[in-house]
Amino acid sequence: MGLRLSGKGQQSHRMVIFLAIFILMTLLFLYGSNNVNDVVYAPFHMATNHPLKITDLKKWGGKDGYVPFNGNKSMTLHCQNCALVTSSSHVLGTQAGEEIDHTECVIRMNDAPTLGYETDVGSRTSLRVVAHSSVFRVVRRPNEFLHCTEKDPAIIFWGPPNKIGKDAKGTLYRLIQRVSMTYTNLSFYSITSSKMRRFDSLFHKETGRDRQKSHSWLSTGWFTMVIAIEICDNIKVYGMVPANHCGKKPGSKKLPYHYYKPRGGDECITYIQNEGSRRGNHHRFITEKQVFARWAKQYNITFTNPKWSKD
Repeated sequence: MGLRLSGKGQQSHRMVIFLAIFILMTLLFLYGSNNVNDVVYAPFHMATNHPLKITDLKKWGGKDGYVPFNGNKSMTLHCQNCALVTSSSHVLGTQAGEEIDHTECVIRMNDAPTLGYETDVGSRTSLRVVAHSSVFRVVRRPNEFLHCTEKDPAIIFWGPPNKIGKDAKGTLYRLIQRVSMTYTNLSFYSITSSKMRRFDSLFHKETGRDRQKSHSWLSTGWFTMVIAIEICDNIKVYGMVPANHCGKKPGSKKLPYHYYKPRGGDECITYIQNEGSRRGNHHRFITEKQVFARWAKQYNITFTNPKWSKD
């Protein structure tokens, strides 16, 4: 006959198993954390068997790729000097707001606010580039994002054509169209499906990687940087870290991914997890920044807070 454990004995037995599993998981986590920069942070973008093709984005551009949600107005914005303000927590404490507001054109992304953060990020917005996933957050706070006093402010929405495309006329398209008819002080545009394909092609040419086959999603930062190059002669980027920032040892200081979400996920963890994942679709933030560093030498782009090396 086998021995039967009493109720108390069974509880102790389960506790031992639980503790063993807990200790094992902790060791695996610590091992993974200590090695994450060595393993996951391997450069994603270099496909050594693919000759990278440098694209002239000034010629690649073309403002015919932007369609108005209301009326037939064309996207004609052009600026000699632009401030591209990122959503990174690195902008906090910089006191760059006054400098940003004195720049000819100020570009922001998604639902990054200015209210309450003016000292560091300024208050003006000439152009806001918004992903389809951020549409509801933007239109939900019209006084913050849609009430602009600029001469000719604009919002450019990007996303799958079946969501915001003019031909599809889906829910998001109809929502943005209604909002554009209310806030006539702003010009609302979507990126055409043909230009969306060109953004994919650009990623392939610049990295040697097919976006879809590599399970990558282009970030709003990618779209914003390309659009800024199209419309700006000189660009100063605030708060964007270089590609090697999260690979430095000892570990970089933990900072929230967004400056306006202090309890949000850590920036470097987000970057490394997205860069290293091969399942599902993820942004390749580090790869994109490697491309931006190359573009900086071609298109009069400088980076501050933190400042990028020119090497």
